[in-house]
Amino acid sequence: MNVLIRKLLILASCLLFCVELQAKAKQPNIIFIMSDDHAANAIGAYGSRLAGLDLTPNLDRLAEEGILFENAFCNNSICTPSRASIITGQYPQTNGVLDLDHKLGPEKQYLPKELKKLGYSTAVIGKWHLKKEPAAFDYYKVLPSQGKYFNPTFLEKGKGEWPKNKVESEGHSTDVITDLSIDYLKNLDKSKPFFLMHHYKAPHDFFEYAPRYEEFLAKTEIPEPSSLYYQPNWGSEGTRGKDGSLENYIGTSVSDRHMYRNYNDIFLDGKFEGNEATHLAYQRYMKDYLRCVKGIDDNLGRFFDYLKKEGLWENTVIIYTGDQGMMLGEHDLQDKRWMYEESMQMPYIMHYPKMIESGRVTDLLVNNTDFAPTMIELAGGKTPDYMQGKSFKRTLEGKEEKDWRKATYYRYWMHIIHHYVPAHFGVRTKDYKLIFYYGKHYLPEEEFKNFYWGKTYHGIEKETPHTWEFYDLKNDPQEMVNRYNNPEYKHIIAQLKEELKRQRIELNETDEAYPEIQAIVDAYWDK
Repeated sequence: MNVLIRKLLILASCLLFCVELQAKAKQPNIIFIMSDDHAANAIGAYGSRLAGLDLTPNLDRLAEEGILFENAFCNNSICTPSRASIITGQYPQTNGVLDLDHKLGPEKQYLPKELKKLGYSTAVIGKWHLKKEPAAFDYYKVLPSQGKYFNPTFLEKGKGEWPKNKVESEGHSTDVITDLSIDYLKNLDKSKPFFLMHHYKAPHDFFEYAPRYEEFLAKTEIPEPSSLYYQPNWGSEGTRGKDGSLENYIGTSVSDRHMYRNYNDIFLDGKFEGNEATHLAYQRYMKDYLRCVKGIDDNLGRFFDYLKKEGLWENTVIIYTGDQGMMLGEHDLQDKRWMYEESMQMPYIMHYPKMIESGRVTDLLVNNTDFAPTMIELAGGKTPDYMQGKSFKRTLEGKEEKDWRKATYYRYWMHIIHHYVPAHFGVRTKDYKLIFYYGKHYLPEEEFKNFYWGKTYHGIEKETPHTWEFYDLKNDPQEMVNRYNNPEYKHIIAQLKEELKRQRIELNETDEAYPEIQAIVDAYWDK
């Protein structure tokens, strides 16, 4: 009898072991690919004015064979906070990363921690930009801060103490980062699933493309947005000043509009004026930017070919995104930071043949706090209670999401730093967008003086006008007309303000800790 029991126990153990092996075999590998400042408009699959330039055939094919998200947004369109939200599944006040100067320590690097619990090996290669060592990963080889476009230095795990663990490389960063990820996978133990964050520096300014792309688009006229030249009904006093008094100060420009930073001065040495300056500066900017994008897409073709050759394609979730969008001349603006569509929207494409049917497009309203929960659930786990984002795994399975958000929250904290963008917050639904420019830095005045450069810059008060903007995205997708004062929208605006107030409380995004800002919010809420 004891012998029989022993045999049964051995059999049960073997069956349990086989079940565990089978479960592990079903876990997909996950490769999270992210470029820096890659606007959705600069991917052919998104069908923008640039779609005819044949910029991204490999990404377009990935979208054709997977799912493209039309409504993916960041909650703060600047590198460090967006990356922190992706890693933590949390909004800025909860994870503590409000702007470029905050750091994300290993204790809050939640995504690799959760995936390691599920049996994954974890790695990050390329741009990191979260200041602290990515020690929660099993392996890392990351650029220090922004890193260099050519012959980049990396900080590598196992090569000494952070941040002295420097190793050198040769070549263009996009090529080098692709080589590093392929080499990493070649030498990886494949007995368990892997999670790899593969991050490019490109196409961040100043758009230093590999020399082989010098002739790409050289004889092509890049299509221009109409708002680059003419937009009489766009914006508000918060973005243009009273009667246009701050038009040469708020928002760095492509044209020669901005008195301190514009692409006419940067790219053309200020040799031109008016529409000629705008046209020539735009063409130079876009060609340099798009050559960087082309370099990314070509390298992804090489990377995807390796995955297919090694039999990793079918059982790997591939995600492509940017850490935010980018203003490509719309509203005569450079950079990101704004809540306007081109800046706030993230490209987001997913490919996983075992789950996602090819050729799908979804208008589900997602943001960067949702990425970690989704990857965790694809790996077989559950979204942790401390994460504020939600998994959209059901959408990937072709099912309807339950109790999904109707609006996504946004906040830019920095105020006039670097690109002269005023601090603001708001909500976006599928059809409408409401923005409040409160126009003041969150730091108290004395602390701000020590932290940055004082209350004024070039003699202009740092606090900018406090105003609202409202856009009807269904009828005005390019956000050309601010309809905040249009009585036809009074009821919708009131509803959006209630939603904005609700989300600020629910997401721990109020200004309870910043009474000077809260006083502005209270004073202008109903104006």
